[in-house]
Amino acid sequence: MVEVPDEGPTGPRAFRRGALTRSRSAGRSARGLDYAVVDVETTGLDPDRGARVCEIAVVRMRGDGTVTRELNTLVNPGRPVTGQEFHSIGPGDVIGAPQAADLVGVLAELFSGAVVVGHHLDFEGAFLAAEFVPAGLPADLPGLCTLRTLRSQVDLNRYALPRASHALSGHWPSGQHTALGDARACAQLLAELLHNAPGELRYVGPEPERLADGATEPAATGPGETVRLKPRTPVVSGLRLSAVREGPARPPATWPRRWRPLEFDPGLCGGRFGEAEREQAAHDARRRAATRNLLAASAALTGTLASTAAARLLLRRLR
Repeated sequence: MVEVPDEGPTGPRAFRRGALTRSRSAGRSARGLDYAVVDVETTGLDPDRGARVCEIAVVRMRGDGTVTRELNTLVNPGRPVTGQEFHSIGPGDVIGAPQAADLVGVLAELFSGAVVVGHHLDFEGAFLAAEFVPAGLPADLPGLCTLRTLRSQVDLNRYALPRASHALSGHWPSGQHTALGDARACAQLLAELLHNAPGELRYVGPEPERLADGATEPAATGPGETVRLKPRTPVVSGLRLSAVREGPARPPATWPRRWRPLEFDPGLCGGRFGEAEREQAAHDARRRAATRNLLAASAALTGTLASTAAARLLLRRLR
């Protein structure tokens, strides 16, 4: 069974991390859950050093891959917009965009009853904890990191979202370094992960929480007032950047056979995950497998001895 570490910063955290496992005795079916895949573009890498969210997207989907709703909007960070070499968002683009606090209601609706997913969820979690949780977004929501999950389950050379998507499905994601493009690519990756797994994947971790009544429109910010979203413009080639979209994702591609014989503990699959970290995770997986086998053998031996003792007692009584 995969262990789910309970770790996080000393302050409020956005997510408590769950995991996917092939263990049939653990958790619940991952395909029976709803997911809210989130991605953010930011003015820098560290919210503790003043970096802020300048775009956010959420793709709400079912475990079978069907997308039921999308949200995408630029966010006014309230400070100079930097990092254009990565996200191409300029200072003029965020004029008239909502601030983080304006989006708490609609995010709560999209996260309600779902496991929140991100590719390197620690990054999204740090920014949501810094900006959205203080504004009222519930903390400690159930989360799932597809980066850690892929490292745990699949043997690849590189695990960055576009490289992993291409290596496994043959498709390069559209709209890279846009929040909606990356959220869609992560949602597609999750759908294919659940579809291609050798056996049922099970979710272990915090259970999804009902935060709202499943509204289908953006949350009101006041009596009769609805938050005004500002999707990125111009439209990125291959993407229709709309606030809401319903419909299925692209049919899941069939992945090559790269599943690990022994799944790694996702708690050991963070950080750089170079050769030393991979070997440590593999050593841990072998150790845990050996322990399970020893316990199973011990239980079988105990059962055999108990059966033998019971048979001897029965024979004595029949004499």
